[in-house]
Formats: sequence, structure tokens, C-alpha cells
Amino acid sequence: MTKAVENYYNLTGPQKAAILLMSLPEEYISKMLSLLEDEEIRELSIVMTSLGSVPSAVVEKLFLEFASSISNPGTMIGNFENTERLLLKNLPKDRVDTIMEEIRGPAGRTMWDKLGNINEQVLANYLKNEYPQTVAVILSKIKPDHSARVLTLLPESFAMDVIMRLLRLEAIQKDILDGLEQTLRTEFMNNLTRTTRQDSHELIAEMFNNMDRNAEGRFMAALEERNHESAERIKALMFTFEDLTRLDAMGVQVLLRNVDKEKLAIALKGASDGIKDLFFKNMSERAGKMMKEDMDAMGPVRLRDVDDAQAAIVQTAKDLANNGEITISEGGSQDELVY
Repeated sequence: MTKAVENYYNLTGPQKAAILLMSLPEEYISKMLSLLEDEEIRELSIVMTSLGSVPSAVVEKLFLEFASSISNPGTMIGNFENTERLLLKNLPKDRVDTIMEEIRGPAGRTMWDKLGNINEQVLANYLKNEYPQTVAVILSKIKPDHSARVLTLLPESFAMDVIMRLLRLEAIQKDILDGLEQTLRTEFMNNLTRTTRQDSHELIAEMFNNMDRNAEGRFMAALEERNHESAERIKALMFTFEDLTRLDAMGVQVLLRNVDKEKLAIALKGASDGIKDLFFKNMSERAGKMMKEDMDAMGPVRLRDVDDAQAAIVQTAKDLANNGEITISEGGSQDELVY
């Protein structure tokens, strides 16, 4: 949730510019925007979407600083919807769509910065269908550590072809790079943004997953009273520590290799016997004995610490499932990745 602007003296230059622009009468906004470059409009739009509530006292002080005659010096809300609405009144729709899609998409000033912030598996899945020469150019433009991870996820023969192209890669003409950036923006980034927008029920399920038990229980009970159907849907989407019983033995062992043992000991302190048995069965006898001794030595543990530890392990399980390293069954006849 965006945080309200409270102190005028803490405002940055871009924030002042964004508030001023949003406060101007509409006939002046189009004139202002027409004098700015796309990158400047994009930066202002990013600031506008994160302003939150701007009190009238802050707006009035800004009026005085710029000595401008403006109207309606009241509280305003800077968010995605209001920013998009403002831009649509003053710019062509296709230009607004490009600006807003880039704001919602991966962070970064340039296309190559944005690609560097995309999950390597997602990027590899897209690139494996492109020409090796195109892939070589793209991998040459992003950070080496990220391109290395992407390369290892490509089919081996295809990856070797890309490596050979990289070895022979020469200086790339600007018009070719510009064309490639435009293709990536229209065919990949825009589709990525549309397909990764999160359903509101999924968002709330993630929020509930990160609450302590008491808070989650209170909100869920209240939601059940107001909207039982949505509450049931959110319950189905939530993934808790107890849901790790849906892992097979191999998945548990992979998870054990990737979690902090101290966090696991704390998490198991507040777990059911079923989930404890699941983990201990997949440890060596010696490791299981040491874990139990560590748990006994801890004595009483705060419920909040247990919840935090369980949440960390659940997040690790989700990450492993996202990367295809473990499978989380939905309980049907076939195992499916649910994250």
C-alpha cells in the first residue's frame, strides 16, 4: 500500500514535479506533457503511482514554492488508476499503454535492465524459441551472472549454438538493437505483464500466508461472514506449512538441503505430529536425533517465531517448485506444480 505524503520538506524533486503536474488544470497538462520526453513522462508516472495521499497542506506549500495559480488545492491520490486516467486525457492511448505497461512490468530504465530482473526460467522459456543469433545478442546485453543462469536452462545443443554465436559476435548496429528492443517490448514484455497480473484472491491468499495465526484467523473469520465464497477460494489458494505433506520423499529431501536447520527446528516446534514425522523420516537417524535434541534444548518458543520460521520454509518450497526442483501435488491423480 502506498504511504501518504506527510512532510513537505521530505519531498524529492520528482515528487514535487508529479504533484504539481497532477494539480494543474487539464488544459495545461497536455501542454506540459508535450514538452517532455517519453523517459521523463515515464519517470513522472512512476512517481505518481506511488505518491499515495497528498494532504492539502503539502499541496498548498508546493503552490507557494512554484508561485503558480492552480485550482483545487485539496487532497489527491496518486496511484496507477489515477495516473493512467490523467495520461489518457492528454496522450494517445498507445503511448499511455506503453508507459503504464513498463511501469507495471519488471524494474529497470532500459530494456536490458528489465530483462535482467526477469526470472531466468521465464526468460529461458521465451528465448528457446528464438533464433540462436538473437539469443546471443540478448545474452550479451544483460549481466553475465544472469545470462549464465539463463544459458544453463536452455537445451544443451541450442545453448552451444548460442555460445558459438557469442564467440563470433561483432559490434551490433544501433538500428538492429532498436528493432530488437521494440520486438521484446511488444512481443515479450507486454505479454509477460498481462499474464503475470495477479488475481485479487491470490494476492489476499499470499497476504494471509504471511500473517501470524491470530491475525489470519481473525481476518478469515470476518471474511467468511461477509463473503463465504471468496473465503473458501482464498483458503484453497493458501499454502501453509502443513501443506508440505503434499511433497513426496524426494521433494522433502531437496527442501531439507535448502533450508536453514535452525529455522526448521523452530518451525517444527509448532508443527503437527504428521509434519514432524514427514521431515524426520527423510533425515538420517543421526540428523534426526540432533534435530530433536536441538528442539528440546530450545525450551518454549514464541508463536511469532514459529510462524516466521514456517513462513520462510514455505517460501523456500515455493521457490524450489517455481524452479522445477520439487513437485507439490494438488492431491489429484496427477502431480502438478501449483506455484
